[in-house]
Amino acid sequence: MKKAIITALFALISAACLSQTLSKTDFMEDLEFLKKTLPLKHTNLFAKIDSNQFKNKVDQVSMRSNGFDRNRFIVELFRLTKSIGDEHTFIEVNFTKVLPVQFELFKEGLFVVGIDPANTSVLNSKLESINGHPVNDILTRFREIIQDENPMYFNDRLLQYLNNPVLLNGLALISSDSTATFTLSNAAGQVQNIKLKAVAGKDATKLNLAQSGNNLLSHQKNSNYWFDYQADTKILYFNYSDCSEHASYPFAKFAEELFTVIDKQKPNKIILDLRSNGGGNSAILNPFIEKIAASYLNKKGKFYVLIGPHTFSSAVMNAVRIKRNTNAILVGQPSSGNINGYGEVRGFALPKSKIIVAYSTRYWENWKGKKGPLKPDSYVDYSIKNYIKGKDEALAQADKSFGLSKP
Repeated sequence: MKKAIITALFALISAACLSQTLSKTDFMEDLEFLKKTLPLKHTNLFAKIDSNQFKNKVDQVSMRSNGFDRNRFIVELFRLTKSIGDEHTFIEVNFTKVLPVQFELFKEGLFVVGIDPANTSVLNSKLESINGHPVNDILTRFREIIQDENPMYFNDRLLQYLNNPVLLNGLALISSDSTATFTLSNAAGQVQNIKLKAVAGKDATKLNLAQSGNNLLSHQKNSNYWFDYQADTKILYFNYSDCSEHASYPFAKFAEELFTVIDKQKPNKIILDLRSNGGGNSAILNPFIEKIAASYLNKKGKFYVLIGPHTFSSAVMNAVRIKRNTNAILVGQPSSGNINGYGEVRGFALPKSKIIVAYSTRYWENWKGKKGPLKPDSYVDYSIKNYIKGKDEALAQADKSFGLSKP
């Protein structure tokens, strides 16, 4: 529900604007503009915070701005938008560098699942600290800038930001936005420090990193939508990781191929995986939902939908529609997006820093009377041990043919 607008705004911002040095006066001018503009543009800014509270928070930041650099200013803007309590009102910065590491959260803690090729020895190691700050301290500081009313929303955004040197520096977790030292422990309890330099880019998933978990079915292809039919078990797995279409491969063509396989092979079960889907255009999946709802697969035990902390925005809307209109069983963990909430995002740029403030223009009531995230019918607790083995606990719950081997 946000991507096209925010991308278009980014295109208007030059690299020169992003690298400029800003003065206290510049920060104050941006804050005053935000204070006046956001209440006018947001559909209901004061649903969870009143007008005076909002103005006071902006003024407090303005009074402290004499000691800010750009990184600290960005963190303060994150802190401001957290206080609004709307998951679709946020600060969107065109970050230009990232630390070449990716983390994933398991029941045992935070683990490295992607790393620059020079440090492959630390893949699947547990995070102990960053620049000497233990994990508990890191979590406390990130809770200052990430909404945590829904723990899954916090977990999802934490994983996005743990490799962001600008935010780590703005939160005073690292001394500059150029390098960071990660203390990690492996399965044998051995501790290792690695120093990583920030590299050009804004998304570590786009870097050429060494990855673990490649033998998981969900990691087999990198595409917005794809499916895999397993003839031996007669299970059709459908991975839908982004609510957007490929220009050269429209979803309508994909769906035609998928239902051709269904009509020919008559699978016993279909599993739709929304665990990596952060949203976009909810309407794209609607024809699939309608056709499945009318098919023989719309029976208890034949249709499973996997959801989790990365399931957000339009992907939640899709999952809610499926839950309300089919006999699908939801498996996994609660979504980071709420069932009902504000959305339909637009944005405006602050005059001096050119930082984008994204805001909601509509309230979506997808399921009347429901509050909080969409919860699974069958909860899954993921383990790093199974991840390393290529065993997916959610798929195993959806069908025993994906069962976990004993340790």
